[in-house]
Amino acid sequence: MASCTHLDQINDVTPTGDGCVDCLAVGDRWVHLRVCMSCGYVGCCDSSPNKHASKHAASDAHPIVQSFEPGEDWWWCYVDEVGFEVENGPSFSYR
Repeated sequence: MASCTHLDQINDVTPTGDGCVDCLAVGDRWVHLRVCMSCGYVGCCDSSPNKHASKHAASDAHPIVQSFEPGEDWWWCYVDEVGFEVENGPSFSYR
């Protein structure tokens, strides 16, 4: 079973907003949101036209995101291409 080798890059973050920062800046829409667990950047998912979360992960070398959708607590590592959950980890599903 694959595992994430970047857990040391998880920080206590504050989300940068309630929507995709870059989509909001240009008036675009998104499908779902992800929050970067290195810096708190909120970006849109890969099902969204702009794919800002994965672009941020690649350009800033921030590998791990958590779903920023209500009721979802899963995480994703872009580098290891693996989804996982963090027991007693931060949860943004309260939005």
